[in-house]
Amino acid sequence: MITKFSLAAFTVAVLLSSSFAMAANDAEELTPKQVLSHPEVQGALSAIDAWIDGVRLFDRVPGISAGIVFDQEVLWSRGYGYSNLDTERPADADTIYSICSISKLFTSIGIMQLRDQGELRLSDPIGSHLEWFDIQETFADGGPATIESLLTHSSGLPRESDFPYWNGPEFPFPTRDEMIARLGSQETLYPAQRHFQYSNLALSLAGEIVQARSGQEYQDYVDQKILTPLGLHDTRPYYPEELRGEQMALGYTGIDRRREREPVEPFFSRGITAAAGFTSTVNDLSSFASWQFRLLESGESEVLAANTLREMHRVHWVDPDWETTWGVGFSVRRVDDMTVVGHGGACPGYITQFAMVPDKKLAAIILTNAGDGPAGSVAINVLKTMVKALAAASKPAQDELPDYSRYEGNFEIPPWGGETAVRQWGDKLAVIDMPSTDLGKAVIKLRHEEGDTFVRLTKEGEPREPWIFEIGDDDRVTRIQRHSIYLKRIE
Repeated sequence: MITKFSLAAFTVAVLLSSSFAMAANDAEELTPKQVLSHPEVQGALSAIDAWIDGVRLFDRVPGISAGIVFDQEVLWSRGYGYSNLDTERPADADTIYSICSISKLFTSIGIMQLRDQGELRLSDPIGSHLEWFDIQETFADGGPATIESLLTHSSGLPRESDFPYWNGPEFPFPTRDEMIARLGSQETLYPAQRHFQYSNLALSLAGEIVQARSGQEYQDYVDQKILTPLGLHDTRPYYPEELRGEQMALGYTGIDRRREREPVEPFFSRGITAAAGFTSTVNDLSSFASWQFRLLESGESEVLAANTLREMHRVHWVDPDWETTWGVGFSVRRVDDMTVVGHGGACPGYITQFAMVPDKKLAAIILTNAGDGPAGSVAINVLKTMVKALAAASKPAQDELPDYSRYEGNFEIPPWGGETAVRQWGDKLAVIDMPSTDLGKAVIKLRHEEGDTFVRLTKEGEPREPWIFEIGDDDRVTRIQRHSIYLKRIE
């Protein structure tokens, strides 16, 4: 499998000993070149790479496309596995996936553009813009659902238009006319602005408001006012069936009890497009992240006003449980010490995640073509690892580092299963146990002692047992001894 590092990443990697001399004290002030040349960042990327490959292998995910963005650069991107198992077409950063609910971000941007133009207010009742909005109001004394409540999932509306479109193999998504006709027979679930209820119906209605207030078909508006100005040429408000199996990844079911997957038939979101119908790539979503970092820093206007985007990234809804929070269209939540802003997506055959830490100008994009793909957990693990690496990158690196490449590889202990990946991380070796759902817990560090012997370090840096690497005639490690147990190299 060929690693797909960006050209910039490959170029700066050779500048390790000289390019970090001008590093700033704050990670936000670092240039992408300085970040990429720092050994802590390189080590983090190497560990992330090995770990995601293990996730794909042990979760049996057909394909994963991954990217990490710092400010205006793609620090790293790679494809794992295949976008098409039959033809063994490799997944990469240009592979197209259904991004499903990430679509809601583009719909929300459309609403905010129109808000800034004076075409609507977030406090407007839905019915003031959609004359056919006739859902049965179960809680008449609760007040009307507003546009803002659509974008924060607090409208009290049902989760879906009343059609079984998540069931295959047909996936009977309603047309726009069918959705509108069925609305009158549906009832609200909660009083408006009272509880969080994630709702594809709500964002579908937001798309209808974009169409009503702009005077354009929804898809035309989004393409002309958002996608084209941002240069997102591989992002579409529809499923490009003509590319299926080629640039468009085939979707596959979640693993069944036989431990097998089957291809999923293409689906067409029709009236639910504004909530779930877009397709995109790692490279396009990386550009989408960089636009947001650029806009927030410049304070100017580019597709949106900077303050409008900042408003969308702020928490606008806190559920009574004090755990669920939401911005305007964007999911906004705290993960450890990070504020993570973005959205996930789940459609037939695809699970995806777009996640940013805006104050670090850092983003992770993980796209999978499996109905149970681990995109969300992978993205959070990537962000946690990279935030720490960026903090380390704010400090000058050693002038010279040892070359431990001869010790790198993947190892196993038959018949126990799993793998152990060994990669260089700064002046140490990182040992990554797989399978694991938590990269931070899966990594231990080894410090060189003498010859081909290293010693394991605790999290506090205390030395423990030795790890002895045995070298073969080809100058590669054949096996590792620890605690009188041997780890054999996987060829």
